[in-house]
Amino acid sequence: MAGHSKFKNIMHRKGAQDKKRGKVFTKVIREIIVAARSGLPDPQLNPRLRVAMIAAREANMPKDKVENAIKKATSNEPSDQYEEIRYEGYGPCGTAFIVEALSDNRNRTASEVRSAFSKYGGNLGETGCVGYMFKRIGSISYSSEKINYDTMLEAALDAGADDCTESDGEIEVITNIESFHAVKDMLEDRYGEPMRAAIEWRPNVTVDLDLESVKKIMRFIDILEESDDVQDVTGNFTISDEVLKRLSD
Repeated sequence: MAGHSKFKNIMHRKGAQDKKRGKVFTKVIREIIVAARSGLPDPQLNPRLRVAMIAAREANMPKDKVENAIKKATSNEPSDQYEEIRYEGYGPCGTAFIVEALSDNRNRTASEVRSAFSKYGGNLGETGCVGYMFKRIGSISYSSEKINYDTMLEAALDAGADDCTESDGEIEVITNIESFHAVKDMLEDRYGEPMRAAIEWRPNVTVDLDLESVKKIMRFIDILEESDDVQDVTGNFTISDEVLKRLSD
């Protein structure tokens, strides 16, 4: 069976092709602003800002946009105040979802998220209604073309990581959220900046999906991600390698 992270990688590649770059930039800029306001505006002294800047690089965001976002966060001029919100509910095909948002208007965001759940036969619930099906983890990814898996596994475990897996040309290091930044910093010192690094939700109870269900789930996720407020969408599904192959063809 193929895991959740593998599907996320396919969605990421699909998103890079299909989504307007401006919408992706909007989401990353919001995270940079919130990260810069949560600590010092220097990424060397602000772990969350360093992770946000990795996301900016992954999105090919121009350097001047990153710098302007940090300046906006630290200026004395009135600007948008973003609130971190988590939504939980049941999506299509018996799945559970966690949706994370950064919003300057809680009512608008709740309306958009609720509409997406309702449109696809789901139900937006109270915070905690599906959270027990997920765990919060740190994920750090490197290209396996440049780093040997066994070498990375040893280095990751020495740094305090929980696990290390290899799939589709990537080595993913898994950590608990408390040690995420320390592990990431140690790996960066040895191997350079990772391809991706984030604290995210990972399901521990999953639903197996067929091809038609996956297509419906992808449409549901696309609707959610149309909102500038929505930063991340995570569902508790598992897909066979055969279905993944047909999906990615």
